[in-house]
Amino acid sequence: MSPGKAGLAAAGQRAGVHGPTTSVHSTQALARVFAALGDPTRLKLVAVLCAGGALSIVQLTANTNISRQAVTKHLQVLSDAGVARDMKSGRQRLWQLDPARIEEAKRTLEVIGRRWEIALGRLKTFAEAT
Repeated sequence: MSPGKAGLAAAGQRAGVHGPTTSVHSTQALARVFAALGDPTRLKLVAVLCAGGALSIVQLTANTNISRQAVTKHLQVLSDAGVARDMKSGRQRLWQLDPARIEEAKRTLEVIGRRWEIALGRLKTFAEAT
């Protein structure tokens, strides 16, 4: 591991962001999730899949100006990040969310949020004391 990555991992552990079982691999997997969700088109696809369950490419592109090829590429990024998966149903591929990776990302954000609240509380205490 490079010195920069080692320093980030150590800082994450000091801040309590990583639990005792969180590995560098897990952190990298979470980074892929957040990167995948950082694209507006992919975020819209996740929202549609949340509301509609397993859907085909045809259903996902209905009433949009996005091509099927573009949606397929975005879904592949979501799949590579572990956010979505496809399954064969007859001649179609249906896409659905994989909630495990999203739950892991949610838990990580909750930990970061708690740490942020603690830090803001310390800052408030300091500001009021001066």
